[in-house]
Formats: sequence, C-alpha cells, structure tokens
Amino acid sequence: MRMTVALPSRNLATQVLSVITLSVGLLFGLASTTLAQAVCLPSPRLLTTTPMGGQVGTTVEVTISGQDVEDVDLLTFSHPGITAEAKVDDQGEPIANQYIVTIAEDCPVGIHEARVMTRLGLSTSRVFNVGSLPEVQQVSPNTSLETAMPLPIDTVCNAKMAAQAVDHYTFEAAAGQRLVVDCAAKGIDSKLNAVLIVADAQGNDLQVERRGGAVDFTVPEAGTYVVKVHDLTFSGGAEYFYRLVIQSAEADELVQRLPSTQAVSSFSWPPTGLTDEQLIAEAELNNQHGEAQAITLPCDISGSFYPAADVDTFEFTATKGDVWWVEVASERLGRETDPSIVVQHVSRDGETEKLTDVVELTDIASPVKVSSNGYSYDGPPYNAGSTDILGKLEIKEDGLHRLQLHDLFGGTRSDPDNVYRLIIRKAAPDFALVGWALHMNLRNGDRNALSKPIALRGGATMPLEVVVVRRDGFVGQIEMEMSDLPEGVTATGLTIPSGQSKGIMLVSANEDAPRGLSRASFVGRATINGEEVTRPCRLASMAWPIPDAWSLIPDPRLLADVPVSVCGIEQAPLTIAAAEDKVWEVTSGEKLTIPLALTRRCDFSGANISLNTYGSGFDGASAFEVPLDEETSEIVYDLATLKTAPGEYKVALYGSAVAKYRDQVESIAIAEVSLMQVQEEAKRLAEEVATLTEEAQAATEEAKADAEAAAAEVAEKLKAAEDAVATAQKQLEAATNRAQPKDIVDIIVSTPFTIRVNPAEES
Repeated sequence: MRMTVALPSRNLATQVLSVITLSVGLLFGLASTTLAQAVCLPSPRLLTTTPMGGQVGTTVEVTISGQDVEDVDLLTFSHPGITAEAKVDDQGEPIANQYIVTIAEDCPVGIHEARVMTRLGLSTSRVFNVGSLPEVQQVSPNTSLETAMPLPIDTVCNAKMAAQAVDHYTFEAAAGQRLVVDCAAKGIDSKLNAVLIVADAQGNDLQVERRGGAVDFTVPEAGTYVVKVHDLTFSGGAEYFYRLVIQSAEADELVQRLPSTQAVSSFSWPPTGLTDEQLIAEAELNNQHGEAQAITLPCDISGSFYPAADVDTFEFTATKGDVWWVEVASERLGRETDPSIVVQHVSRDGETEKLTDVVELTDIASPVKVSSNGYSYDGPPYNAGSTDILGKLEIKEDGLHRLQLHDLFGGTRSDPDNVYRLIIRKAAPDFALVGWALHMNLRNGDRNALSKPIALRGGATMPLEVVVVRRDGFVGQIEMEMSDLPEGVTATGLTIPSGQSKGIMLVSANEDAPRGLSRASFVGRATINGEEVTRPCRLASMAWPIPDAWSLIPDPRLLADVPVSVCGIEQAPLTIAAAEDKVWEVTSGEKLTIPLALTRRCDFSGANISLNTYGSGFDGASAFEVPLDEETSEIVYDLATLKTAPGEYKVALYGSAVAKYRDQVESIAIAEVSLMQVQEEAKRLAEEVATLTEEAQAATEEAKADAEAAAAEVAEKLKAAEDAVATAQKQLEAATNRAQPKDIVDIIVSTPFTIRVNPAEES
C-alpha cells in the first residue's frame, strides 16, 4: 500500500538555487590513486533518537542527531500510527532537532523505523520501539551504588552508556518472585554489547549474563536488589543506547524478549503460506537411537537445541524414489545457532543395525559471493545466506530412515531459547528476494560499508542489488517491479534470468523531479506451475555507516519498509542516457550503435569514464570508454559476439569516475544575500548616525541632550549591524570553504534503456 508523506514547503532562501554541484563515480577495483578520496556523495543519516521508543497511546519528546541532516523539516516513521511535530519554544519557534511524537492507541507493538527528511532527501533509519509497558528515561548519573536509579518492575528505561562506566538500577522484590531482566541493545541498532548483572543490595554479584541474553532471576529473599549494566569492553557514548526492563513472570511463563531487528538472512523465512495447523512438538528424550521420535512425512516440528550438545533424533519410513525437501529455521528466528542434519537409512541383520548415510544438510549458501572481509571488497558486505538448512532429500532405498538434528556448536551453548522449526515437505517451488543499495567493491585500502538511503538527486539513477533464494528447485526467471514512487521517479527492474541468483533494480529521478517522498511497493513476479506469483522484496541496510575503519564490524539488518525520496535541491554530477527515448532495435547477429547524451554538472578527475553493462543478454559486453569532456558519445554492441537471443531487454551502463563535489553550493548565494542585506542596513545606519551627529552639534542647548541621545541610540544599532556584518562575512567564508571541490568516489549508472533483438531473416 502506498504511503505518501506530505512535505512542508521549503524556505524560499533554500530554493534560491537548484544547484550545479556534486560529484560521483563508481569504483569496481579503482586504481590506488583514489586512496585519498572520500567514498560516496553525502547522504543524510539519522544516528540517534532519544528516547528510543515509547508506550503505545502516549506522547514522547524525542531528540535526534545525525550526519548530513541539515535543514530537517520532517520526522517520519514507517507506521502511520506514529506521528511527529516539531517542538516549539515560548515564542512558537521550532527547537532544532526536538519533536513531540504521538503513538496512537492502535499502533502495533514492536520495531518501527524513524527517519528525517532533510535538504538531501530522506535519511537512513533508526529503530523506534513501541511497547505496552510504561517507560521512563535514565536519571544520570547512576554510575555507582550510591547514585543508583530506582526502576519499578515492569517499566522500560531508555538510557545510554557512558565510557568506562557501569549503570546501576535498584528495585524492590518479594521472596520467591520470578523476574526476567532484559536489555535491548544490538537488536535496536545500538553499538552496546550489553553485560547484565543482578546483585544484592550491597552490590555483590548474584547472576551475570555477558552474551546478550536475559537474566532469569528468582528472588531468594525479600528486599532491595541491583541491576548493573555495562558494555563488554566498557565503551560508551551517544551511540551506546539501550532499553532495560525488569519483567515479572509466573514460574512456568514463557517471557517474550524485547523486540529486535531481523538479520539479512531472515528474508527467506517463513515459506509462503506457512501456518501452525500441522505443527507438532519435539518429544523429550529423543537423543538416542533407541529413543528416536517416530514421525510421518510430511511433517512440521518445533523443538529446541537444549540442553548443551542436544541431538534430536527422528525416524520415518520412506519409499525409494521419493523426493522430499527439508528446511530448518533457527538462525533466521534470531538465534545464534548452526543447525546440521544427517539422514541415514536403517537396516537390520538380526540384532545388528546397519546405518547408511543418505544425505548431510548444513548451511543455506549465499546466492552471491559475499565480501571476504565483511566490507565491500570482493563482493557485497551483505550475506543473504544462513546457517539454517534448505536442501533436498532423495530416498534411495525403501524402509526406515533416521534423521539427526543438532547445533554444530551446541556443545558450548545451553539456552532453552535456542529453538528451531523443522519442516519436511514435498516440493513447493518458490523464491524469496532481498535487495540493498549497491556498494563499491574497494580494493585500495578503504573499508567501506555505508548505510545508503534511496535519496535521489535530480538526474541520478541509483542501483539496488537484488538476490534470490530459490526454494524447492524453482529455477524460473523473475521480473522485478517497484511502484508507488514520488513524482518524477521511475524504477526499472533488470530481469533475474532463469537459474541465476542476482538482478538489478534501477531507481531514477528526472533532472527536474520535485522534492518528494513516498513508501514504495517492491516485488518480484514469476510463473510457477503455470500461475503468476508475486513475492515482496525486502530491503537491507547497514545499521551504522562505516566509511573507513579497520576496527569496526559492519552490522547489516532488514528494514521494515521501502522509502524513496527526491531532494529537489541538488542534482547528480553526471547523467548518462541514450540520446533518444525509444526502443533500440537490432537484428540478431548484427551490430547496434547507441548514441549517448552526457550531462555533466561538475568537474571530474580523468578524461574518460569506463562503462560496463547491466542487463541479461548484454552484461558480457566489453567495457566502453566514454569521454567526460564531451556532451555526446556512443557505444556499439556486437550481437554476433554476445550471441544474445531474440527478445526485449532492459539495459543500463555503469562506470567509475572521480568528481569534484561542492557541498551546499546554494548556501553561498544565501550567505551573499544575507551579507548584502546587513551591509545595506549598516550603511543606512551609518548615514543616519552621521546626520544625527551633525544635527546634535547644531542643536540649541535645550535640544542638544535629546539630539545626542537620538544619535547614541542609532549608534548602538549601527554597532549591532556592524557585528551582524562581521557574522555574515564569517558565514559566507564558511559556506565558501564548505563548497570547495572535494574528490569523492561514488556509483554512476545511466538511465536504463530498452533493446529489442529481432530474429535474423531466414535465407
């Protein structure tokens, strides 16, 4: 469903210029000359919201911080049940970066996305939590037993961790009371690796959790107790925020953890149409061969890898030639597990049991090669694979079969929350999609893993890399579609060919596209068993931007929605398009020449841009060298070499370039206008002071005092105006310095075009 956000009108001064600025380029193995260059044009990034959430049906004051978030005019959320208005001061003027957020009574409890609309478009997101419990904010300092903050049971505390600190909270509890102490941190985009400690009133530790879990605590005797929280390495700062709760629970109650974001791998779960109707529970004491749980196929089983070294064993009969598909979800349920399955055929010779291996199933491989260092080096910094299982079981002999399921590293893990779901089914071909903003593969020393919103400059095309996990033998081609876009924005999906794992979605803004924002629908379509099916494509992003850091680990996650925005202020440094907007036709086996139009809006380093081709059927073409200092060029495809089959193809060009980015060029004009205005006012006041001074000198004794007072009053105004001139001159100097050209490397993609390959005429 489309959700279009109405944007407030922009300040007239901000609209003075539709800039000529910017800079970009693509880097796939760029030469070492780029070592000193920044990577990627500035993008707005929301870094913190304080607090990080609120109770359903309440109003919360939220303060934000971010990167490249100048001129924010809107705080928006992924669910319409959360709205925000700027907080105002006593004079009714908006207070920078502060908002009054209202959470509707019917807003769903859980994880939502918060973003701000800036001069550069919509920012990246930060998690905003909606809960059902009352909420409070940390009272600082609470870094010692003496300054501990009282925290009522069943109340969420929003807090942040200071460096080298341990936060203390006290609570009162009755003997025998069961309490679960939970801390949301990593799961809400925080950099905190939380350590939780429950201590007695004197601060003596009773229970400790260092692995991100909750503390399940039964109160030994009535009294005061202490919860301590600190980072595993005692780091801290504004980005080390957390939500802490002490929940009361019945003795046998299953307590839900605080909600958490989903890992990228989770996009492939659950299978379409999965319900709990046929779900059965794993039987206890099924760890030994003689205790195996008897099942019939197909089956749907819930269980857990508990206690440590647990091996769950199931037995079933099957017929030679049968083909089953086996899927296990555990890591995709948010658990740090690595399921492994061995299926064996069981035969007996008297009392002797003979086991013959049939298949061993482990990880779901990533559909595409993943970067070898976690950054965008030799592949994407996103892993769409999983340690879960999705594989085929082919029955080779009639009879009894034994399936053993365990966590590969479960010998050191003893957590009842390490649950799994095991499904064995007949083939149900299907697919799941996930995409992310394309990252540059950097081999020059930069370690780049940036969060990149779909925030478009006029004339820009943004590529999204889309990968597919194919389920139960599905190999068909997949068409991608994005709709409900802002005015002036189009999206072109490049087909994922049959049997392949990757496609490209191109999102383009017209040169004159107005400032706008909408939440798009992003889907893939395919034909399965003669019927067209539609599946959603999830988006993934980095929780934090990591431009160049040898010690930081990228932290990607799934997003809740697909927002697309146009800034309406800046334009792309370079727009490449086919010279005509038409379908380009060529006969199979012949050559096709396509003239190009280049619109350059800034200076570039280097004379040429090397362009490769996106699009099935043409992605094997050699690179084209196109001059950057010309307005026109051309590319030539040799269909005899490419051997492209007859049909219609969507194609785009991508390349590498280094451009001279000028940041906020429009602010120079604004500063110049401001300086001119205060200079004119200072000039007028100086003339008035001179006139009044002359009049005071010529005034009679009776009028002299009043004339001198009038001259002095205007002289004070002149001094203030001169101070304003000095301030305006500094602002102009700062704007000029900020707009000095800077070498920045980024991705450039052409506007997509269509090629129709006609079959050759028979002789």
